Amino acid sequence: MRFALEALFADVPAEQIAEARDFYRSRVAGRGPADFAELEEARAKKPAPRAAVPPPLEETVEAAGVRIPVRVFLPSGGPPQGVYLDIHGGGFYMDSAAHSDVRNRVLADALNTVVVSVDYRLAPEHPWPAAPDDCAAVALRLVEQAETRFGTSRLAIGGSSAGATLALTTLLRLRDRGVVDRFAGAALRFGTWDLSAHTPSGRLIADEYFLQAYVGHVPDRDRTLPDISPLYADLTGLPPALLVVGAEDILLEDNLTMAGRLSAAGNDVELRIYPAAPHGFTGHPTALAAIAVDGVNSWLRERISGHL
Repeated sequence: MRFALEALFADVPAEQIAEARDFYRSRVAGRGPADFAELEEARAKKPAPRAAVPPPLEETVEAAGVRIPVRVFLPSGGPPQGVYLDIHGGGFYMDSAAHSDVRNRVLADALNTVVVSVDYRLAPEHPWPAAPDDCAAVALRLVEQAETRFGTSRLAIGGSSAGATLALTTLLRLRDRGVVDRFAGAALRFGTWDLSAHTPSGRLIADEYFLQAYVGHVPDRDRTLPDISPLYADLTGLPPALLVVGAEDILLEDNLTMAGRLSAAGNDVELRIYPAAPHGFTGHPTALAAIAVDGVNSWLRERISGHL
């Protein structure tokens, strides 16, 4: 058997790969904050979120004495076909649901789907397990109330980077409660699956401050808990998953490993690797990113509608 990484690449026109390479050559590579002072500075410099039209409904979900803000986008094209739970990225310590408003408004209308975005608590002020607690609480509320509230019980979930990690930990919690079958699919973009630094792929990010912010209070030996590092979980019984990652992403190996473990556990999993693409590439202004986003949306549309 021959196994080559290029054989796993998504089918993308050569000119769009060349455009992406040119874009990244001319772009200064960023890095995450190295400590809390840099994190505070990065938060202060973050531009205000762009407003979506029409705007979302702003609501809260109460669970275990915590009020969790959520943003609800109702589709403009009639009764929704499903509900998509969006979990934003940002290293567990940055960003907000509001920064995804424009994208989520487009998604709601394109898929004729309710999009619910959760404003989970951020580290280091609220380290693990605050973020997965919040995401799981909102997901459980959708399981209980989506049919009554929105007229559909068909659910999907997804996120980017830390949001993908939280989406999968949420599904594992729901699986253990016996309700994960309500979810038709999970769209997971460049997630972080080993936060323990015990695997070769995990050691590539072992010095990143976001790990200290999120799980610095957890002893190293315990960071293989599935609720922290989903790579170590029993992955059986999960809904279909789409994993998207760039060939130049430091998390490529982590996502290759996760795709293999999901498949070995008997799940329906699809891995799409995009050439010339670094971490977070679907948020960049390239044709390559647009193709990847369209692919994710088409995959979600098929699962939410049930028309495979």
